[in-house]
Amino acid sequence: MTSQQQPWIIVGYVNVLPVVKEFAPGSVIVIDEPDVIRNRDLKSALDGAVMLRELIGWEYQLPGAADEFYNTYPDLDPALIAPLLEYATPFAARLAERYGLPGAGAGAAQVMRDKALLRKVTRAAGIANPASQEVGSVEEVREFAAAHPGSLVLKPANRQASVGTRVLHALDGLEPVWADCLTQDEGYLVPDRERELRMLVEQYVRGEEFSVELLVREGEVLFSNVTGKLLYPGDRPIELGHSVPAAGISAALGELLVAETGKVLRAVGFGSGMVHCEWIVSEGVPYLVECAGRFPGDGIPMLIEEAYRINLAAEFYTVMQGGRPDPLPQEAAGGAAVRFVQAEPGEVVSVTGVEEARELPGVLSLSLHLEPGQTVRQLRSSWDRAGSVMTRGATPEEALANAEAVTAAITVRTTG
Repeated sequence: MTSQQQPWIIVGYVNVLPVVKEFAPGSVIVIDEPDVIRNRDLKSALDGAVMLRELIGWEYQLPGAADEFYNTYPDLDPALIAPLLEYATPFAARLAERYGLPGAGAGAAQVMRDKALLRKVTRAAGIANPASQEVGSVEEVREFAAAHPGSLVLKPANRQASVGTRVLHALDGLEPVWADCLTQDEGYLVPDRERELRMLVEQYVRGEEFSVELLVREGEVLFSNVTGKLLYPGDRPIELGHSVPAAGISAALGELLVAETGKVLRAVGFGSGMVHCEWIVSEGVPYLVECAGRFPGDGIPMLIEEAYRINLAAEFYTVMQGGRPDPLPQEAAGGAAVRFVQAEPGEVVSVTGVEEARELPGVLSLSLHLEPGQTVRQLRSSWDRAGSVMTRGATPEEALANAEAVTAAITVRTTG
């Protein structure tokens, strides 16, 4: 069997899969949870997708799932295994080990998937972390607060997309806030079965927020980028926008953030793949927020490809097959940004300015599918955002200004 005939295994469906140009016809096996396949109607979504070889339903988030899969398909002989979703990373890493392919490493993926474990491991390696503790009740939160005065963050140790995360500047009304954090709805994106939930309380770190994206081959960094982050106002730390590279960042801080991310990877023993590591910089010190062994979300990969003039996906798939890409650029050729639309929760009354906004300078894409009568949900996680715009510019600052101008041109009126 030649390498061209070997299947590419993708764990976790994302909407862009059917149009990824790196996928040859009939080359891709998509693995997802049976409940997700049914609830998202993925069979219909992938109907006619020329890249698809097979859609396999597998409860991949359960213990031992990768080893069970390997023993069920011992002769599959894949060319690569790639996780595209946060919950897919441990399964994909272990499956890559079983088939003898490049991957993050099962140990590294398990630590990175668990925010509590990541804190322990990286703190032991000398990386700055906020004080953090697992908690199971309001009383335990109060005990932590007594020992760590100041603002706090409540968040799950094992969820994604800011689900169940709140910033507390006071303990008034803690009981309903705690209950709210425990009430999590990821809809059709997760299996129907009950999943363990573990909560953390942490010291709140005030500062500028960034993420670092690395392409890594056997522990060697082949490409790095620092992304700037903006948050929606309020007590839920949900991203309002990103700039690539980070707008206004100094070269020294960018180098420090990349170096600290490298320390995280060495601490967990990361092998090969994409890394998306989030940081808060307070008084010049980067504090680790979390680190994922996968592509970033929020359109950041497209922003990187635009700003650096590279095909990041193709370079990633080369690495995951054991290859080495040609040298990648160390500096961006321009800037790119994404900005998410702000709208008050409630029933949509009208949406204006969209067509005019599309004609503004630098627009790469504009996604807004709200119509009168639809509902804008309360912003509880990244899944609740109403739309987005991506823009380019000669610099990150210009790209971000273009994105802000586009969103400012759009008005969403709701009953809220």
